[in-house]
Amino acid sequence: MFSLVVAMTAGMLLTMSCNSCQSGKSSMAVVEPYQPQSPVFNADSTYRYLEEQVAFGPRVPGTAAHEACGNYLSAKLASFGAEVTEQRTEVTHYDGRRLPIRNIIGSFAPEQEKRILLFAHWDSRPFADEESDPERRQQPISGADDGASGVGVLLEIARQLQQKPLDVGVDIIFFDLEDWGQPSFGQQQVTGDWWCMGSRYWAEQPHVEHYRAEYGILLDMVGSAGATFLKEGYSLQYAPAIVERVWSTARKLGYGSYFPQQQGGYITDDHLPVNELERAPSINIINLKRDSRTGFGPHWHTLKDDMRNIDRNTLKAVGQTVLELLYTEN
Repeated sequence: MFSLVVAMTAGMLLTMSCNSCQSGKSSMAVVEPYQPQSPVFNADSTYRYLEEQVAFGPRVPGTAAHEACGNYLSAKLASFGAEVTEQRTEVTHYDGRRLPIRNIIGSFAPEQEKRILLFAHWDSRPFADEESDPERRQQPISGADDGASGVGVLLEIARQLQQKPLDVGVDIIFFDLEDWGQPSFGQQQVTGDWWCMGSRYWAEQPHVEHYRAEYGILLDMVGSAGATFLKEGYSLQYAPAIVERVWSTARKLGYGSYFPQQQGGYITDDHLPVNELERAPSINIINLKRDSRTGFGPHWHTLKDDMRNIDRNTLKAVGQTVLELLYTEN
């Protein structure tokens, strides 16, 4: 009887062992493709939102083009079902002049306590100070990539949120007066924080008292062909877990070439005051280059920053990645 039990046990173990081997081989052989949970991001409508912004002309604060584009953005967010709030103020800039700020905020599901913050700047630079020709450096840039691309992606995300609402709240903010830092051709640099003035104003005085979000994502220069979104330094410092979620999501969706596993430099951008004043641990998705003098693409802060640089594939990679992050939120 003892020997029979042993024999039966050995047989059972052998069977289980073989089944385990077969199971292991099967699981290794079949790689399940990733199934996205988000709606399809439409790069064509995003491209159109960029064209419509650029058509107003350079969105330099204090100009008619800036005011008209602001009206357009506010109306667009409202048409997508957002509760729209605007912040308007004036600040004294480095040269002593008074400049207007107009932050435009679209809130989805404002009643929800859990919130996610998405943001971009909508103004464009008043001088092309990286132009090689000194006579062209005083001209304002179109800012198709530097400004309009991030806004365009967020407008398409707003449209998707209206069609397929989430169980969490989402705030989309278009920050103003990000890109009027002192020009590189200036004779004397004035000490102070002259970049990201709209986001700093909001971080100090948010549209909702004691505002906090689970995390934030800044989109800046997300439209050009061949973009590489390196892991920006402040993003890794303040929100490393969100960096990993975004980059791993992009990889699952097949956009790993746009989001390489490489670290870039520290960029003073709108996510910095949002992080410093603890409104949301925030990251910056921004096109960074290791092989350029400036660290950015060749059109950065030049008159070449127009629609010729914009690539639908890049817009799609960024937009679908951010959408997927939203629609897989627990």
